[in-house]
Amino acid sequence: MRAALAAIGFLTRIPVPARVFADADAQRRALAWYPLAGALIGLLLCALAWSLQTRPPLLSAALLLIAWTALTGALHLDGLADTTDAWVGGLRADPQQSRARTLDIMKDPRSGPLAVTAVALLLLLKFAALASLPAPAWAALLLAPLLARAALTLAFLTTPYVRSGGLGQALAGAPRAGCIAALIVSAAACALAGWRGALALAAALLVFALWRRACLRRLQGMTGDTCGALAELTEAAVLAALALSY
Repeated sequence: MRAALAAIGFLTRIPVPARVFADADAQRRALAWYPLAGALIGLLLCALAWSLQTRPPLLSAALLLIAWTALTGALHLDGLADTTDAWVGGLRADPQQSRARTLDIMKDPRSGPLAVTAVALLLLLKFAALASLPAPAWAALLLAPLLARAALTLAFLTTPYVRSGGLGQALAGAPRAGCIAALIVSAAACALAGWRGALALAAALLVFALWRRACLRRLQGMTGDTCGALAELTEAAVLAALALSY
């Protein structure tokens, strides 16, 4: 239970007992519970969507997006911003210089114009997708956050973590059996949504494959910031794919 609370406490702004963050084992095992945290976000968004289904679509989409961002504390948007700045600013002719410069820029807490542009465009895409989906869009609101957090679990199972120390390093040693089970359950949840669930899963896997390839080529692995970018890009891709399916 502590591991589940640790996942919820880290990935959302839902209050959990502070003691779970002092439990190193719970922090390590939390990775298997990341999809659950995503499902919880989705359920809360579904509840809000149900209450807004008779309201104007544009207003409902804006309120859903605000609530979505507030629930996560913009945690992954920060990673997207840092990754965008680093990916462009760190590009060099020498691959080793590109890697070192990219990692250095990611440490800078300041955001440049490219980072702001990337965040604005991604939020615009999410807003447009939410406004285009038929209310209350249960499948999209459940699957987008769930698959985004499942993608993080898959990332730590398959991709080296290149930062030493910190939470990410601990997650790299998470028990594999629990993480694999969580991924299977996530895929099963998509199956319950029929062909649109399969479409959502395909969109998430495509984003993951492209993200992993880019991270390995530039960094020989991933960082917490690139994981944040992965979560945001996965959510946006799933929402856009489902909106286009109607």
